[in-house]
Amino acid sequence: MRYSIEGGNLPAAVIQLEAGESLISEAGGRTWCRGPVITETRAEGGLGKALGRMFAGESLFMSRYMAEGPAEIGFASSMPGRILARELAPGESIICQKSAFLCAEAGVELSVYLQKKLGAGLAGGEGFIMQRVTGPGTVFLEIDGYSPEYDLAPGEQLVCDTGVLAAMDATCQMDIRMVRGAKNVLLGGEGLFDTVITGPGKVYLQTMTVGRLARLMRPFLPSGK
Repeated sequence: MRYSIEGGNLPAAVIQLEAGESLISEAGGRTWCRGPVITETRAEGGLGKALGRMFAGESLFMSRYMAEGPAEIGFASSMPGRILARELAPGESIICQKSAFLCAEAGVELSVYLQKKLGAGLAGGEGFIMQRVTGPGTVFLEIDGYSPEYDLAPGEQLVCDTGVLAAMDATCQMDIRMVRGAKNVLLGGEGLFDTVITGPGKVYLQTMTVGRLARLMRPFLPSGK
């Protein structure tokens, strides 16, 4: 499998397949294709895992694309931002925000990831339910806006606004903490809580979220919308 990420800040993953190679995506995720490709829609992993994917923000069913010869498949992002291609080793997992999954090589497994800490789920901005993506294979994730990356050492912490965490290695831990100081809470404009990610592992942030974009657009929408 060969691929390229094209389109600048409105990106698409353009993937070249040879005969016998296959990809998975959420149902209807493919934007275009060229060449002999068979599409099959099914509940990958059985009903239990399908329900877990639904709670994690994906569709109940998934599409599998099998190439019968040289073929090209394109998957476009739904928001301006970045498509992250991450190759996962067997058993290696990455935790990502809901609806981040774009597509992956067949063999990559999607499952639900539940926040273990009540506070992180209630106030962290990412919610109780995130996605766990497990290798082997290459996965393509949608990230909104600019996406800085950080490699955290064991015990090293990264503090960010709620909702800014896009993805992290499964070796990282996420928690929330309340902003200290009455002035900071009332006048700082940063909100009541921060998200704290603790290493070791790689962390991917995002500078724009769908929720933030909606709040920015609200004053310009017609009344009652």
